[in-house]
Amino acid sequence: MNTLTRPLATPAAQRATPARSDGTLYDLAVPQGAQRRLARAWLALALAALIGSGLFSLLLVLSRTPGVNAWLPGVDFFRVALVVHVDLSVLVWFVALGGLLWSLAGSARGLGWSWAALAGCGAGAAAMALAAFVGSGAPIMANYIPVLERPLFMAGLVVFGIGAGVLVLRSLVAASKPGAQFDGDGVLRFGLNAAAVSAAVALLAFGWSWLVVPRTLEGRAYYEILFWGGGHALQFTWTLLMLVAWLWLAGACGARLRLSPRVALLMFALALVAVFVTPWAYLAHDVASVEHRDLLTWAMRLGGGVAIVPVALAIALALPSLARAPSQTRALRAALLWSIALFAAGGLIGVFINGANVRIPAHYHGCIVGVTLALMGLSWHLLPRLGYATPQGRLATLQPALYGAGQLMHIAGLVWSGGYGVQRKVAGAEQVLRSTGEVAGMGLMGLGGLVAIVGGLLYVVVTIGAMRRAPEGRA
Repeated sequence: MNTLTRPLATPAAQRATPARSDGTLYDLAVPQGAQRRLARAWLALALAALIGSGLFSLLLVLSRTPGVNAWLPGVDFFRVALVVHVDLSVLVWFVALGGLLWSLAGSARGLGWSWAALAGCGAGAAAMALAAFVGSGAPIMANYIPVLERPLFMAGLVVFGIGAGVLVLRSLVAASKPGAQFDGDGVLRFGLNAAAVSAAVALLAFGWSWLVVPRTLEGRAYYEILFWGGGHALQFTWTLLMLVAWLWLAGACGARLRLSPRVALLMFALALVAVFVTPWAYLAHDVASVEHRDLLTWAMRLGGGVAIVPVALAIALALPSLARAPSQTRALRAALLWSIALFAAGGLIGVFINGANVRIPAHYHGCIVGVTLALMGLSWHLLPRLGYATPQGRLATLQPALYGAGQLMHIAGLVWSGGYGVQRKVAGAEQVLRSTGEVAGMGLMGLGGLVAIVGGLLYVVVTIGAMRRAPEGRA
């Protein structure tokens, strides 16, 4: 029976299918009852974040439209909308999906704390979104966590951070042991536990920076240093979640990977060990020093990069079996392959970054969208296990390709324009597009962005449609 449609009526959880000699099937047993209800609530927050992000994407387009932008609040609403869009589509979305997965992978211990964390994250995200229309204060385009220097936004960010902290601490307390067998189930549990540890290191780094960053700094310089260390640690968290999603999705499509559980666990452990370069960087160098920044950057490139390659190669070797996957898994297969393609493109672009131009957001978008597509696909695989219907049909199969192709066009346009020296985080006349090549590159970027927005909204439509339908056999 296909993993998408197997019966939901189980004891406490379903054990993963044991591995055969022709490879390992990576799957995770999903609990029922209170943990499943909690996971459904985290999924609702993730969808709300994507809906809000999509609306702010539309506002980004309107803020660049002559005549229409006069009706929007503030003279710099493009950057205001961009700040909220990034925080909802990256920070809130990823934390919410992390909450979903940690709720399923851990024990039922301390569920009340996770519900409190959900309330805090939801309230904080709502305040950050509302702050775009309330109060005044400059948008600060800092890396990792851009901010609005407005009381409501800052209050919302603090509340969200507290909620995320409670979520991570509860996830560590409730973390389940992978077991001594090192099967596919145990490896995925270890990967999710490692992601929670990485998130805890990120929270420690944020707090450490807040204590030591000089208060004499202002504006972007202050927030850039404040979020640099924790932001780098968070990249390990997102990468670990993506690796879990890749292995799980490959298993959902029936692929038995030529990657033994012990080797897969070693890759997760390697990425986790690299996370602990973060406190070393704080102890060894001043947070405002070049050495501090470079050490964190190299740890992310080496630790995360080395861990990703074997998993991606194992999935590439399994492509023949993925091609023979049942038709019900086409959407999952598309999400998996587009995720790998986008993440690889982002990583490759990162090697050729030189200077502060739009190649930097091209690298960032490729990697982040790779993580996003993996989590989108995994959320669809989990829907039947959460008591919903299975996403099916042409729209479900089209969504990963539309979103992935749009983002690929987006980053290709950015790389093209970056070759001409077009600067990042500017819009309108500030871009100073002089040549036909610069205009064409940014035009391709804009067209790809619009296609990606449609793809992102299509994910929401398909997901909500599946959630509203009765699951198979339970009408």
